[in-house]
Amino acid sequence: MPREIAFHGLYMPTITLLFLLAAALAWVFDRLFASLDLYRFFWHPALLRLSLFACLFSALALTVYR
Repeated sequence: MPREIAFHGLYMPTITLLFLLAAALAWVFDRLFASLDLYRFFWHPALLRLSLFACLFSALALTVYR
């Protein structure tokens, strides 16, 4: 995958798009966990949301930049 992507004449790093994709996936998982009421099993739901986003973003970045 290219390191930069042209978007309407603006060059942006690929990592920006990965960030947005990870945020969208984290939001989907967040809604899923909330609808299944899984947050009651975790001590700190906000920390779970942050770590879920970090894991998704890292996994996506590793697939591209490896």
